[in-house]
Amino acid sequence: MQVKNIIAHLETIAPPAYQESYDNAGLLVGDPNAEVTGVLCCLDSTEAVVQEAVEKGCNLIVAHHPIVFKGLKRFNAKNYVERTVMAAIKNEVAIYAIHTNLDNMYHQGVNAKIAEKIGLQNTRILAPKSGLKKLSVYVPTSHSEIVRQALFAAGAGSLDGIDNISYATLGVGTTADGNGAQMKLEVTFPAVRQGTVLKALRSSHPAENFVYDIFAVENKNREIGSGMIGELPKKVPASTFLKSLKKSMEVGVIKHTDLLDKEIKTVAVCGGAGGFLLRNAVGQKADIFITSDYKYHEFFDADGKIIIADIGHFESEQFTINLLHDIISEKFVNFAVLMTEVRTNPVFYL
Repeated sequence: MQVKNIIAHLETIAPPAYQESYDNAGLLVGDPNAEVTGVLCCLDSTEAVVQEAVEKGCNLIVAHHPIVFKGLKRFNAKNYVERTVMAAIKNEVAIYAIHTNLDNMYHQGVNAKIAEKIGLQNTRILAPKSGLKKLSVYVPTSHSEIVRQALFAAGAGSLDGIDNISYATLGVGTTADGNGAQMKLEVTFPAVRQGTVLKALRSSHPAENFVYDIFAVENKNREIGSGMIGELPKKVPASTFLKSLKKSMEVGVIKHTDLLDKEIKTVAVCGGAGGFLLRNAVGQKADIFITSDYKYHEFFDADGKIIIADIGHFESEQFTINLLHDIISEKFVNFAVLMTEVRTNPVFYL
């Protein structure tokens, strides 16, 4: 099994096209053709984590946060980023980061893991993204089911968690040689899968030359986007919920706004720095918004409409390590997939 095979699987879960523009996810260090001896999953790839990988016989680190965000012009060990990269190269350890593309996934994503830990039901993306397209193509009725199934297998026809959705209109195709029954098939698909969908269409369509239409649609892709919102099984007092949150998320300190004598039922979450989603949480009538990295004046933005709970950046995403371990180990069983024992949180509390 090669490094590139692990990457290919991870990118079926969280395609790189869904990372944010500022991000630097992907294979940061290492040879994609190297044979994998073991995988170490972590939140941050630091010098200590590279050393741990070496000691445990792992030559691939799968991290959530990229160790390199900006271009490196020199490698002279002057900071922890350069030292980490140098150590990885020296010891032939590959480093792969799967960051905001994993944040933006509904299925097996960072926020889905948080929602699972705190027991949310009826979950949905808090801020769905655009990026859906629609394919329309005419197919002889004798081959319409073959083409339809090929398109489904390529990732078309899924919307809001429902698979194998298409629309078919029966008609008559006309040529100089005569008429024939035709089916007009229409399916939606994520824009990032256009190449795969078109390949499936061309390989399954009986005609060598045929016409198809592809255009963008206004609908949001509700399986891709930022944050998550859901409901607790029943309402609980805010103070009770925060105590439960500390326990379930293994948090030592929670910074929060006035509890407003609220009962908590609807909960919005965003792993990492999610303050940009506050308006979405308020607009969807969440009782509390759980995230991290809030500054002093930003707490005022709650404005008596919602409770903001800052649980810390590391704390909000720490179970991503478990998520990565499960994604890889469930697919590959012929080498060790380990979770780091190094606590990389740079923040300490007295």
